[in-house]
Amino acid sequence: MLRFVSVRLFEALVVLLIMSFLIYGLIGLMPGDPIDLMINADPNLTAADAARLRELYGLDQPIWERYLNWLSAALQGDLGYSRLFSRPVPEVLAPRLANTLLLLGISFALSLAIAIPLGVFAARRPYGAADTAINLACFAGISVPPFWLALLFIILFAVVLGVLPAGGMAPVGGTGGLWERLPYLVMPVATLTLVSVGGYTRFVRAAVIEQLRQDYIRTARAKGVPERSVVWRHALRNAMIPVVTIVALGFGTLFSGALVTETMFAYLGMGKLIYDSILGNDYNIALVGLLLATLMTLAGNLLADLGYAALDPRITFTETRT
Repeated sequence: MLRFVSVRLFEALVVLLIMSFLIYGLIGLMPGDPIDLMINADPNLTAADAARLRELYGLDQPIWERYLNWLSAALQGDLGYSRLFSRPVPEVLAPRLANTLLLLGISFALSLAIAIPLGVFAARRPYGAADTAINLACFAGISVPPFWLALLFIILFAVVLGVLPAGGMAPVGGTGGLWERLPYLVMPVATLTLVSVGGYTRFVRAAVIEQLRQDYIRTARAKGVPERSVVWRHALRNAMIPVVTIVALGFGTLFSGALVTETMFAYLGMGKLIYDSILGNDYNIALVGLLLATLMTLAGNLLADLGYAALDPRITFTETRT
């Protein structure tokens, strides 16, 4: 197990290194740079001033040389400085990451809490009226774009009914405690949950139906095992093995969905920070933020592999020698 985890961590490090180069290159190809913004903001800057500033910040170097300089500094703990916030990148990212993890954690837990029992319920009544209704609801949830759903919630609950705040994170002048933030979390959490719960339900339903058709399920029923135990202890346990992969990958997808949701609700999380930093050419923030999103997806994959062993004792990470 230790060797397997070590190999996977090394692979994740290689992937992260490749992704850092690709993201750095893509950001470098974006039109405009911070010096252009400085020139637009201060017409007194001359072409000579702009050239000196580009040399000072290393923007006159080839992109691969700038990447190596950035990587060397990052390995020493220097992730750069935010041009928009005038603070070191970690100081800007840390509180935003905590806000996003709170939002994603609640949404993720709610999605699984709804999708697993709903998928099992539909699997026990395949092609019946209840199963058809659940499938239609799932397809509707999968098909609805997050920004449209967020807009619908804002119009209905904030504008028409006036029972929830349209955006933000806490009331003006408040302490910012969790209790005060709850009303501001309702609509972003509901948006992310409804977008992801449909897909999870469909996967759980399909996996449980497949397991309920297996011979060991028929044997368990023939031995008189209660139906509740057959479904929840035997079928669902094996059905969760393929579902774990989807759920693990889904966390990375949920992080991407948070970019739209946080922007729509003015929620001060990583998604909105990345969006604002890209618009403002704040390269250091955008780069580290996108790398964090990649890191979360890789961590989800590793947790999925470890989850396989926990769910199925037949799966081992020890090499078989012949």
